[in-house]
Amino acid sequence: MGRDAEKISEIESVRERFEEYGQGHVFRFWDELDEASQSRLIAQARRIDLDSLAGAFAEIRGAFASADRELRPVDVARLPGRGGDAAAARAAAERGRELLAAGRVGMMVVAGGQGTRLGFDGPKGAFPIGPVTDRSLFEIQAQKIRGLRRRYGRPLPWYIMTSAATDAPTREFFERHGHFELPPEDICFFRQGMVPSLDFEGRLLLEQKDRIFENPNGHGGALTALLDSGALDDMARRGVDLVFYYQVDNPLVRIGDPEYLGFHDAAGAEMSCKVIEKLEPGENVGIVALVNGKIGMVEYTELKDEHRYARDESGALLYWTGNVAIHIFDTAFVRRVASTADALLPYHASAKKIPHVDAEGRLVRPEDPNGYKLERFVFDALPVARAVCVVEASRSAEYAPVKNAEGPESPATARRKLTAQYRGWLESADIRVPERVFIEIDHAFVDGPEEARGLGIQRIEEMADTIRIGPGAEQ
Repeated sequence: MGRDAEKISEIESVRERFEEYGQGHVFRFWDELDEASQSRLIAQARRIDLDSLAGAFAEIRGAFASADRELRPVDVARLPGRGGDAAAARAAAERGRELLAAGRVGMMVVAGGQGTRLGFDGPKGAFPIGPVTDRSLFEIQAQKIRGLRRRYGRPLPWYIMTSAATDAPTREFFERHGHFELPPEDICFFRQGMVPSLDFEGRLLLEQKDRIFENPNGHGGALTALLDSGALDDMARRGVDLVFYYQVDNPLVRIGDPEYLGFHDAAGAEMSCKVIEKLEPGENVGIVALVNGKIGMVEYTELKDEHRYARDESGALLYWTGNVAIHIFDTAFVRRVASTADALLPYHASAKKIPHVDAEGRLVRPEDPNGYKLERFVFDALPVARAVCVVEASRSAEYAPVKNAEGPESPATARRKLTAQYRGWLESADIRVPERVFIEIDHAFVDGPEEARGLGIQRIEEMADTIRIGPGAEQ
């Protein structure tokens, strides 16, 4: 068979497969397309797993009629000031420092989102957040990793998951900034997968006549992307068997937190998660709990009022464990879950307004939801872990997400929280700080009150490159 005949046969095979699954309509404009457009459509269609997609749609329909779930509170390693064991926390921190010094930890950031909601044109990680210098989220996190490298004398690789929309601009951003003084060979970029969207009847939608509509496959796609990209193999070559996972929009995240790593290791956990105490019952944050006897996560939209408002004998919220998307994974666990993702990481559906090309080839921008965007959630791996460790984090010290342009969880609130944290570090070291100013500290040199005390200075001006102040009005 000649090359042209083989190509025609392959195209026919792909089209026949789509017809078998009731998706042949995606080729309705085939005869209008030029050869390059036909090749793009076939290449995209070839990599779509229709069997998995059909199974996902069947599960989605079933989920809307799912049975009630039994919830119980989960055991948590609480902060020492909230009833936690201070000696256990110290031992965990020491064990975590040993893990870091042994080079067993890799850092992973989920950075596939764009800054659209912030009015920012570019990857969210490039958003300027430094209270004084406008350093980006990426730069502040790079500083923290440089500080870990200095402290523990190890490379501590950084794995950055981008998306189709953010991959090229993120790589260019790092190039333009000299990789923030980190060795390029210790930064691994890899892309999140994509998944088609479906209309309410389970049919694929066309974004253009030669392209099926797809969206990023959710933060749960991080696990499959680690496997598919070869990042797990890279970790194995480096001797890394623990992944510290976080999301790019939280400038307060304690990357590589030794205490958290130590608790994970001491528990023999395959997956761990940090939680914060909810401010009030209606706070829009998912909670970690025992779900039908296994540790899992319940989205705030799925939490029934009987659980949302439940309180213990002391009057405290019974289900207070707000999820902040900071996890630790054993690499062997990631490989196991990613290898059987269709069985272990179900797709979740959100009804959305999805622009598409209709049967006449016209672009339609619907005013109401017309289909489902599918996503996998990383916390769906919790119930299949042989052991899970849940650790409490301090909201003020570790959680300042940048999600909204204004109001709560905005750049303004994050900058105030950063300044408050820096002020606390300096005041603990008896370093004088002017009132009503913004403060910014270079995490590569000072990343906590102990290191601030180790500076041995009394005035900020003595460390002008490391500690900066600028005009502002703290609130």
